[in-house]
Amino acid sequence: MEKIARQGNLKGISQVPESVKKVFVTSHDISPEWHIRMQAAFQKHTDNAVSKTVNFSRTATIKDVESVYLMAHTLGCKGVTVYRDGSRDEQVLNVGTGKHCGKKQPVSHIVPRPRPSLTEGATERVKIGCGNLYITVNSDENGICEVFTSLGRAGGCPSQSEATARLVSLALRAGIDVEELLDQLKGIRCLSTLQRGGSSGNGGKILSCPDAIGKSIEKYFKNYKIQKGEKTREVKSGSSLPAGFDWVPDSSNPGRNCPECSEMLEHEGGCVICRSCGYSKCG
Repeated sequence: MEKIARQGNLKGISQVPESVKKVFVTSHDISPEWHIRMQAAFQKHTDNAVSKTVNFSRTATIKDVESVYLMAHTLGCKGVTVYRDGSRDEQVLNVGTGKHCGKKQPVSHIVPRPRPSLTEGATERVKIGCGNLYITVNSDENGICEVFTSLGRAGGCPSQSEATARLVSLALRAGIDVEELLDQLKGIRCLSTLQRGGSSGNGGKILSCPDAIGKSIEKYFKNYKIQKGEKTREVKSGSSLPAGFDWVPDSSNPGRNCPECSEMLEHEGGCVICRSCGYSKCG
């Protein structure tokens, strides 16, 4: 087993019978040409695009990749994916001792901070392919700490959205950088949302539920940074708002949503404005 792990295949290992070697063939035992030919054989009888990764060794050249792309086109493949071994700093499987992957980093265990008993936040209504998705983003004195989602009556996939929100909340309380989370969430596409024209309250295009969650977090995060970065003043309610804000929030509206339509408010030129209904209040 140690020898197999080092070289990554069964070639030249006398202890393994030939009948077994023929069954356990690895991706690097198959030439890139035959990776494409196998994909093309399935594609010939399939309407949808067939997915197949062509695994290159770390010695592969640009010319090798070019020849695979051209062959895929010639044989009628609707798409092709290539991966060159060692082309990323980290990859799931490595052949050999792994010394080429760099010095091993010590393993650390991240413990998320507990959820405080009191948080403040805002809820945004976003149109997705399955109806309306309501996204609540909350923060405490340490920053954004949790995300909740709720779907309207039209249906959708509430378990998927809830799972995304739970994992995002866990990551936020574990100290993961917000920008890193946004990079992972934004841009994910869902065919249902794309076909039915998902959009946010200010008319921005939404690509999927995760994309909507990411963009809501981004809006809240920008507003949060404004509040923390600008000079604040105390208002009668005891809330701390950016200078120029003259609107005192009540308990049902924590200060980031429009009092007319409940969409997200934006700070622009010393005023708070709503892109959805046109509400505006200036300091």
